[in-house]
Amino acid sequence: MLQRPARSALTALGTVLGVGTFVAILGLTATTSSQIDARFSVLTATEVTVEDIGTQQNEFAGLAFPEDADRRVERLAGVEHAGVYWTVDTRAGDATVRTSRVAGQQGERADIVAASPGMLRAAVPHLKEGRLYDAYAERTAQPVVVIGDGMAERLGITTLATRPALFIGDRPFTVIGIVDDVRRNADLLLSVVVPRASAERIWGEPASGAKMLVSTELGAARQVARLAPTALRPDHPEYLKAQPPPDPKTLRGHVTSDLRQLFLLLAAICLVIGAVGIANTTLVAVLERTGEIGLRRALGARGRHITAQFLSESAALGALGGLIGTSLGTLTVVGVAVARDWTPVVNPATVAAAPVIGLLTGLVAGVYPAWRASRISPAEALRR
Repeated sequence: MLQRPARSALTALGTVLGVGTFVAILGLTATTSSQIDARFSVLTATEVTVEDIGTQQNEFAGLAFPEDADRRVERLAGVEHAGVYWTVDTRAGDATVRTSRVAGQQGERADIVAASPGMLRAAVPHLKEGRLYDAYAERTAQPVVVIGDGMAERLGITTLATRPALFIGDRPFTVIGIVDDVRRNADLLLSVVVPRASAERIWGEPASGAKMLVSTELGAARQVARLAPTALRPDHPEYLKAQPPPDPKTLRGHVTSDLRQLFLLLAAICLVIGAVGIANTTLVAVLERTGEIGLRRALGARGRHITAQFLSESAALGALGGLIGTSLGTLTVVGVAVARDWTPVVNPATVAAAPVIGLLTGLVAGVYPAWRASRISPAEALRR
C-alpha cells in the first residue's frame, strides 16, 4: 500500500465517495427537515378547499354555494379570505380569446375561470399592473377580466395604459389587471378570470366543479374545514365537502423519506463501485506479488496467513476511505447549512457508523482476491 500510494488512493476513492454521500445525505435530510416543515406550515396549513358535491347527493340540487358564500365563510374565526370559483364550460360557445373582432384574427384557447373577489384575494396574487375587481364589479356583473402574465404575453398585451380589451368569443371584456405571480392556484396565470356574477349571467351556473378557496390564519384551517359546510348550507351541509390541509409532519415525513431512499440508493451504488475497485486492485496485487506469496509459503506461512494479509490490506483501504468520506460528508453538511443560514444537524450514530461501513466494504471486496492468494502453490509461485 505504501509502495504505491497513488494506486492506493485511487482504490479508496470509490469508498470515499460512497461513505461521503451516505453521511452527507443523512445530514442534509435532517438539516432540511425543519425548513420543509416551516414552508408547509405557511403555505399548506393555511389553505382549505370546499368542493360542491350537491349533484352527487341530489341531481336537482344545482349550485350548492349561495350568492353570499364569501361573506358567510369570512365571518368564521380564523378566516382571512374566501371565494367561489369554477372553470366556465364554454363548449356551447366559442372560448377563443382575442384582442379584437377583426375577421380571421388568430385567437388563443384559454380557461375561463369565474371567481368571486374573495377567491382572488385568497390566492394572494402579485399584480404586475392594474388592480383586482372588487365587490362592486361582482355585484353589478361588470364585463372586466384579470389575466395572468403568461396569457397577456400570448395576447400581446404589454400595458394597461391604453385600456385594452379582449373578446371571449364575441363578448368584449376590459382588462383591468395583470397578475405575474400567485401563492395559490398557479393555473390562474394562464387563465382569464371573470367575476362570478358576470359568468353566471353569460354562461349560467356550473353543472358541477365549483369550489371555494379559503385562506386562514395559521392553526385555524382544520376548524374552518369542519365549520364551513354548515356555515354555507345549514339546510344541506352534505352538499359541500371541505378538504382540510394535510398534516405538515406527515407530509414532511413522506418527502424526506422519499429523498432519503433515493440518495441512499446513490450512495449504495458508489459503495458498490468502490468495492469493485478495491477487489480489482487487490486481485492485480495478488498477481503481481505471486513470487512474494510463494516465498512466504515456502518459509512456513499457511493459507490463512496469506488470506489475513490481503484482507487486512483491503480492509485498511476501506477504513481509510470511510474516514475520509465521513469527514468530507460532514464538511458538506456544515458548508451547505452555513451557506443557507441553517443549523447543521448530523446524527452522531451516522458519523460513528460510516467508517465501519467503509471497513466492511473493504473486507467484502478483499474476500475473493485473498482466497485466490491463499490457493497459490508455493512451488508454482517460485517457478514464476
